[in-house]
Amino acid sequence: MAAEKAVAADDVGAVNDPEQPEMANDLEKPELERPNEELQRGVQDMEALTLSWSKTALIGIFANIWGLYLVNAFQSSILYDLIPYAASDFGSHSLLNVIYIVSNAVTAALFIPLAKIVDVWGRAEGFLLMILFATIGLVVMAASNSLVALSAGYVFYSIGTSGMTYCVDVLTADASKLKNRGLAYAFTSSPYIITAFAGPKASSEFYANIGWRWGFGAFSIIFPIVSAPLYFILKFYIRKAKVQGTLVEGKPKRTLLQTIWFYVVEFDLAGVVLFSTGLVVFLLPFDIASEAPYGWGTAYIIAMLVTGLVIIVIFVLYEALLAPTPMLNFQLLSNRTVIGACLIDATYQISYYCWNNYFTSFLQVVNNLGIAEAGYINNTFNVVSGLLLLLTGYLIRRTGRFKWLLYIGVPLYIFALGLMIYFRRPNQSVGYLVFCEVLISIGGSVFIIVEQLAILAAVDHQHVASALSLLYVVGTVGGSLGATISGAIWTNTFEKALESYLPESSLENLVDIYGDLETQLSYPVGSATRLAIQKAYGYAQTRMLAAGTGVMGLGLIWMLLIRNIDVRKVTQVKGMVF
Repeated sequence: MAAEKAVAADDVGAVNDPEQPEMANDLEKPELERPNEELQRGVQDMEALTLSWSKTALIGIFANIWGLYLVNAFQSSILYDLIPYAASDFGSHSLLNVIYIVSNAVTAALFIPLAKIVDVWGRAEGFLLMILFATIGLVVMAASNSLVALSAGYVFYSIGTSGMTYCVDVLTADASKLKNRGLAYAFTSSPYIITAFAGPKASSEFYANIGWRWGFGAFSIIFPIVSAPLYFILKFYIRKAKVQGTLVEGKPKRTLLQTIWFYVVEFDLAGVVLFSTGLVVFLLPFDIASEAPYGWGTAYIIAMLVTGLVIIVIFVLYEALLAPTPMLNFQLLSNRTVIGACLIDATYQISYYCWNNYFTSFLQVVNNLGIAEAGYINNTFNVVSGLLLLLTGYLIRRTGRFKWLLYIGVPLYIFALGLMIYFRRPNQSVGYLVFCEVLISIGGSVFIIVEQLAILAAVDHQHVASALSLLYVVGTVGGSLGATISGAIWTNTFEKALESYLPESSLENLVDIYGDLETQLSYPVGSATRLAIQKAYGYAQTRMLAAGTGVMGLGLIWMLLIRNIDVRKVTQVKGMVF
């Protein structure tokens, strides 16, 4: 016992020995909580960041995200209103769907590789890369002198803004508890309430006073300036975490070739190439089949479909059997909640884009509205969803459950689309269209929240980026397929309806009327030609809506797959989070 006390006394003396200050400091400092070292670098960075930053920094991040979403919502509203006029300047209004479908096909191939980037390199690096893409796209669109250049610019822009939104959604998931995540997403989406009215008005002013080019060009300056602070805030607090010791950065010694091989393996480069190539080659025929000499029977259309499908099958086999670091955790694909969320998202996107792409043109030609007024109606979704998302997020936080909301949202959405079939035709009140849009917006708000929460509740923090990327992929592919269906209906109904309804004196201008929105609007309201154009619009649009309604009926099945998870009991992130 005396010996033990002597040892204890010696230990105390050692602690108090001024000659050993380092040992004293080590004993006085509490052990720092650190991120799991088995996580990939990007996930470790975010866990270290939330463990080391303050509540003020957390508030600052969300405020910055809100401002970024405000600018992005503003620019997307303006671009959506001005692109029909830009396409019309090149005599290609009826090829709007080609622009949207090509961009969707390329963008869909982006998300899974981007998930690798934000997991391996970091959230900040992925975000910066997407801002560069968006800025390049805006510049190219502003300077375009042909439909090809406009389409190329829009592809870059779509990649950048969609990727930016994805990166911010991942960041929001990193910085919020699962039970509060619905509210977090609702808060970051709330700027759309403002831009629903400001955007269309600005579109009208741009077009009337300085032209559509400056509508794109102005945001090529504004967007990167507004985006830059978020990147620097993230990098600052990651550096701070390293200084504090929360994040320990290893420095493995590798040669140049070893470094290259490391990133080839970590990024699953072979999988990225197979997936991107297969998806684009498979989807592209849906865009160009109508222009091919023999339609779907053209040899190169068939060859592209078969080749794309084979490459996708090879990708799946490679990922399942050979990939050292697979792009997707295949356990995710066997989870019924993940499957249900993806199927609902894909169905919703197919349905939405079956009818929406020509909506503002319809409102201007058939209901005699200006650019701003048509934009206000088209943005009804943004206003209603901006408010309802907050309520939905709050209800999920209070109840801990989200599945019950689908039993309200899905049937309501189908009902509203069915109503719009009747009201979207000539001689119908605009008020009824707005009413249908409100009901559609209520249902859509539920989808937006529930899809994301369901798929995130089914995974751990390491797989947040992968799960969201899967949701984004199926949603974007769904949007591309919906736009393809819309384009096919438009091509095969609108022109033929014009041929049937136009007075004989206007048939010589059929090509211009079909391809140019301004030509359609140039005919006086009430004239025989304008009435014929309106009737042709109604004929095509009701068929688009019927297709969208039929597709959305599948949502009644998919919602049953989702498990009724209590998000209050799922712990996914740690540190100072919302």
